[in-house]
Amino acid sequence: MIEHPKINFGKTGILLVNLGTPDSTNWIDIRRYLKEFLSDRRVIEVNPFLWQVILNFFILTFRPSKTAKAYKEIWMKKENMSPLRYYTQKQALKLSQKINGDNLRIDFAMRYGNPSIKSVMTKMQDDGCENLIVLPLYPQYASATTATVCDEVYRILMKTRWQPSLQIIPHYESEPLYIQALVNSIEKKIIEINWAPDLIIASYHGIPKKYFDKGDPYHCYCHKTTRLIKEKFNKIPIETTFQSRFGPQEWLQPYTDKTLEKLPLSGKKNVLVICPGFSSDCVETLEEIAIQGKDSFLSSGGNNFDVVPCLNDNEDHIKLLSYMVERYIVKK
Repeated sequence: MIEHPKINFGKTGILLVNLGTPDSTNWIDIRRYLKEFLSDRRVIEVNPFLWQVILNFFILTFRPSKTAKAYKEIWMKKENMSPLRYYTQKQALKLSQKINGDNLRIDFAMRYGNPSIKSVMTKMQDDGCENLIVLPLYPQYASATTATVCDEVYRILMKTRWQPSLQIIPHYESEPLYIQALVNSIEKKIIEINWAPDLIIASYHGIPKKYFDKGDPYHCYCHKTTRLIKEKFNKIPIETTFQSRFGPQEWLQPYTDKTLEKLPLSGKKNVLVICPGFSSDCVETLEEIAIQGKDSFLSSGGNNFDVVPCLNDNEDHIKLLSYMVERYIVKK
């Protein structure tokens, strides 16, 4: 009788996945990260042969220096990591403390950069995880975010001999605990500042308009989140805008940067910004909004500007994450 090799089993893995981050602010690490990110055909939907020429000979020659400068503005020097990695790591740690169990393994991965989804899934399988719950940390589903996490998970499973059961939590833009956590964060920030906002901007990461035209639901999910926030918090007007556009094509509008430039001219000189689509503070919220956005708004005639922190690792967020994954944990 052939003796079967020893294989661990009987555990459930919970994997939090965020977008990604370079390993450092060095040019080569930034370039490596951008190459992986911008080579994803869900992120950039153009002719792949033409795009690789543009990417390798132009973008990856000039853009890493600009991106490195932005990361240096927000890099956590003591921890030697980006805020996105820091907070995603903390989320996984606090979640494991909240729902710990002998048969649970909770970890985090990055879609681009380190730790990779493949490395963490391999570690979970070696540890005996027969069940896998994947939570992409994107509240509003988009093909260029959530779907590309799914793509990578499926690619890995295609080469896995003993596949685990799989549950992917695709979006949570209208989850009541999520909406309440956002409202709580707005109210907390308003207590902290010594001025009254004329307007709250809910700024989401943009996508090219042609993705929307092809049927991507992201735009609708963003507006749904804003509407639900308004229903619970109606003291100050809230408007939806989109940030972080890239390239010459049209993206979802209105654009956050253009809106911030125009608001003082219309009498809105005290503005608070919240970024509901980001689960952790990152270069897009800390450098693009809190630094560039603030400078642009104030130089255009604004008086007061502040940013509501992302949910990061606060208690409301951990409660939300726990609620979403616990529904799929098989009780034995």
